[in-house]
Amino acid sequence: MKKGKRVLVVGSGGREHALAWALARSAEVEAVYVAPGNGGTSWPPSPEASDLHPRAPARSVPLRSDDIQALIDFVREQGIDLTVVGPEAPLARGIVDAFRAAGLRIFGPSRAAARIETSKAFAKALMRSCGIPTPDYAVFHDFEKARAYLRARPGPVVVKASGLAGGKGAFVCESSEEAEEALYRLMRERIFGEAGDTVVVEERLYGSELSLLAFSDGRTARPLLPARDHKRLLDGDRGPNTGGMGAYAPVPEVGPDAVDRVVREIMEPVLQALACQGTPFVGVLYAGLMWTERGPFVLEFNARFGDPEAQAILPLLETDLLAALEACVEGRLGDVELRWRPGACVTVVLAAPGYPGPVPEGLPIAGLEEAAAQEGVLIFHAGTRREGDRVLTAGGRVLAVSAIGGNLPEAAARAYAAVERIHFEGMHYRRDIGRSSPAIR
Repeated sequence: MKKGKRVLVVGSGGREHALAWALARSAEVEAVYVAPGNGGTSWPPSPEASDLHPRAPARSVPLRSDDIQALIDFVREQGIDLTVVGPEAPLARGIVDAFRAAGLRIFGPSRAAARIETSKAFAKALMRSCGIPTPDYAVFHDFEKARAYLRARPGPVVVKASGLAGGKGAFVCESSEEAEEALYRLMRERIFGEAGDTVVVEERLYGSELSLLAFSDGRTARPLLPARDHKRLLDGDRGPNTGGMGAYAPVPEVGPDAVDRVVREIMEPVLQALACQGTPFVGVLYAGLMWTERGPFVLEFNARFGDPEAQAILPLLETDLLAALEACVEGRLGDVELRWRPGACVTVVLAAPGYPGPVPEGLPIAGLEEAAAQEGVLIFHAGTRREGDRVLTAGGRVLAVSAIGGNLPEAAARAYAAVERIHFEGMHYRRDIGRSSPAIR
């Protein structure tokens, strides 16, 4: 007989490990399953959760995140009470619609509502209709027309694949030559497949980037702590865009007034517009912002928890995560107030050699236990797998090392002290996560 609730987390990255960890800390949870999971998403039960350790057991399940029918069958067989979708790809495939049609509870937006992420062209048009500040832009389906547009407007621009590209589909271009090269790679070489068949060309803005995520039940928005993601591969925000090389939360210079402004001027109008279209957004709405001299502008929306933002935000959440997610699904988020532990959390991503391009797999990882034993440290696995007693690399972003401290410098110091204890061949990471923080006004 079940003693508590069973939860399924769909996905295999560091975000999904963090979600499983946070859910397993709930007193209401009996067990957590992660499909397909990774080398870190299975652990035994614990009599009770300590400050940073889960109480309920977790187990990886060998089911692909895009095998929706197999996931539905598993949920029915195991009596799963709530499914939580981590990555964007299953949302784009309509996993939420399929689960709801089967009478199963699931946290995440419908396929139609998820277009806020899966089609940048749709998101830009929605923002324009709502009067939400976003960089000026043009949408193209034809390479020659897009190239002519670039040649008529030389200078810095951002060229983006409209579809899903794993966080790597945006090219920040200093010149028209760079922009044409990005356009060619997207539309002619099709490096991201059909995701680049439609391209958005937008003006380049200058300021401080910021991620603000909010829970939504379709009507109400409850903001999470503001976070800052580091997309570029190299220190000082240089090099190519990646899926994210690290993050920290909260952002010290972003106070309650700034958060309230984003919720009021950006989050709530978008939620209202989606609801008016008959596609209410239930899940996590993620606004990627550029804070300029004119205030916040939306660079992109995502329809799920950020990665690696989740690994920096969730360790600071004191409110029971399961309770918050259920309130969204049940349309009563207005009754929930989110509570946060004081201090800060810094997350450093350890990447495999060659990332964000092709990477080798099967490299042994050393030092995980020693790193995890450091005060305030959590190790979230991403691209890993287990082979007997060994943990091996199995992807580009291998691990996310998170650390909580009383303030941002202390959290960063703890994170990097833990990073120094971990090793695998060719491991690389940024050394400036949480160590520089531009002002936001």
